[in-house]
Amino acid sequence: MIFDISPAIDEQAEVFPGDATYRQTLHFPLSAECPVNVHTLTLSPHTGAHADAPLHYAAQEVLGGETRAARRSGELPLEPYLGSCRVVHARGFDSAGGCGERVSLTQVAHGLADPLPQRILVRTRRIASQSWSDFSALEPALLDHLARRGVLLVGVDSPSVDTADSKELPSHHALLHHDMRVLENLVLDDVAEGDFELIALPLRLTSSDASPVRAILRTLA
Repeated sequence: MIFDISPAIDEQAEVFPGDATYRQTLHFPLSAECPVNVHTLTLSPHTGAHADAPLHYAAQEVLGGETRAARRSGELPLEPYLGSCRVVHARGFDSAGGCGERVSLTQVAHGLADPLPQRILVRTRRIASQSWSDFSALEPALLDHLARRGVLLVGVDSPSVDTADSKELPSHHALLHHDMRVLENLVLDDVAEGDFELIALPLRLTSSDASPVRAILRTLA
């Protein structure tokens, strides 16, 4: 069974305030003179389900003890985005359906029993939030814990692992420190807790700070 965990992308897709909104125009219309329709798309790479690259939140990163320019989306290895994955529902939904400002280790510890897959997706709301005015981020300490246990990728059903007003971006920089990958803006409303196969490959955008993905989960055989 396949679960599509990507939100729809259209002109109503919400983005960070001030970021480029989705636009689509017809460049070549199907007609007697033209055998095809071809559209031109304008969008932020953070539209819909997407994978941030280190370039999004840092100018440099340390790899193998060496400082180098932060990697762009097309430079990242694909292995973290493909393979065994666990969906964990954070505990403590409030009356608004969220888990507070940041989800802590305590709220997800029930779902982190060994053997732990290298990919963890955290459901932070009853209904996935694509809104920059109301969502739950992740505590950096939670990411530190997951990194110590060998997790390569973390995903959330919210626009960001940091709060909308954060200038320091502590959770993004925890990801950078541990060389972890992240997926944001997923939809986990209909996915039960448990283990799946994740497929969420970023495009090979050689200069971009992020990439949209078509994220899916497959039930394990």
